[in-house]
Amino acid sequence: MIAAALERSGRVFLPSLFLAGVLALTANPARADDAVKLSITIKDQKFDPAELHAPPGRTIAIEVKNLNPIVSEFESADLHFEKIVPAGSQAVVYVRPLQAGRYNFYDDFHHATQGYLVVP
Repeated sequence: MIAAALERSGRVFLPSLFLAGVLALTANPARADDAVKLSITIKDQKFDPAELHAPPGRTIAIEVKNLNPIVSEFESADLHFEKIVPAGSQAVVYVRPLQAGRYNFYDDFHHATQGYLVVP
């Protein structure tokens, strides 16, 4: 009797579990292809531009180009990311949707290199 009950519940449970998994994988509101794309360059230990702007509530993709002859670490404690960018290379950093504010970022290897992401 217990075996029959488990078998019946398994028939209902497994398809339900499968459906829940499919929905969880396809219902992703913050997709990378929907991200606001921004670009920034690091050259002569400065960010260009030094201030980026993005709308609130959208995922942000920041493309970082390091034109310095040395490695840089694009980092932000405010935005919870850090990314090593070798000399002459580029990288992309994804930032979660943000509320209005002014968020600092910097080159962790050269602390004088500072910039801001502004969300109105």
